[in-house]
Amino acid sequence: MHFIDEATITVRSGDGGRGCVSFRREKFVPRGGPDGGDGGNGGCVLLEVSPHLSTLLDFRYRNIFKAKRGQHGMGKNMHGKSAPELRIAVPPGTIVRDAGTGETLADLVRPGETFLAAPGGRGGRGNSAFTSSVNQAPDRAEPGGPGQELCLRLELKLIAQIGLVGLPNAGKSTLLSRISRARPRIADYPFTTLSPVLGVVRHRDEEFVVADLPGLIEGAHRGAGLGHRFLKHVERTEGLVHVLDAGQEPDRIVEAYRTVRDEMERFRPELSARPTLLAFNKMDLPGARENAEGAGRAIGHPEGAAHYISAATGEGLPKLLDGLVDLRRRQPHVA
Repeated sequence: MHFIDEATITVRSGDGGRGCVSFRREKFVPRGGPDGGDGGNGGCVLLEVSPHLSTLLDFRYRNIFKAKRGQHGMGKNMHGKSAPELRIAVPPGTIVRDAGTGETLADLVRPGETFLAAPGGRGGRGNSAFTSSVNQAPDRAEPGGPGQELCLRLELKLIAQIGLVGLPNAGKSTLLSRISRARPRIADYPFTTLSPVLGVVRHRDEEFVVADLPGLIEGAHRGAGLGHRFLKHVERTEGLVHVLDAGQEPDRIVEAYRTVRDEMERFRPELSARPTLLAFNKMDLPGARENAEGAGRAIGHPEGAAHYISAATGEGLPKLLDGLVDLRRRQPHVA
């Protein structure tokens, strides 16, 4: 599955229709009064959250969106029709920024939520609107107001309740493939996962979304490696599973743990306070249990927060899922 999490689009709302200059022409009425109608409003451009989208892939093929202009006013006080609004579907979790300034304009999360990106131009008034006691035959009308053109930067923050974090090659992809129906690319080399992969997990009558997030390296908070593209996806999760490779010596495991924690702390301090379970992976390897227990003592994890698993064989996964369900139920906003 392609996962496109950034896109730049240009939107333009429609111009307003111009007002009409017209006078009644009736038999036996040599100089009829003004009857020019108003122009219609131009179409506005809205961004709307669609629950059926999960990526920004569509914007790779189409990135210019123009609404229609309003109809011009006509004689006999006939007003022009306003143009329909143009709705652009975006996935939940889309942040809208001004591409020029970087200013955040909207954070679209809930299905059906909308953001008015560009209001349509106002329709001009026809000459009948300018009739007064001192000017009963006005011969002027207003032009339609211009539409607006904006260049927008769209960024998709992954919507997932649980995020799998850890250094490259810790086993996150294999874990996600075991606990969900997701099928991420798996190989024994770093940076296999270059973009987030979602999986739906069902356990104990609970259903939640888990994201296999790209691996971190030291310096990610400055943009090294996958850097910010990784860290921004962590922000929306309710909790994290920190996957650690227990096939290494204890000091290497502790170093890997601290690298990821430090990078999240430096990117956004509150991320390090996110509820987290430790998953010491690769328990099928010789010496892995002793390595994990030694590293766990050095890390000083809370009681019940550490799980000893093998994503390859399935060992320990039911208990890990129990821990995730309990973690979610402890969150105040989780029903």
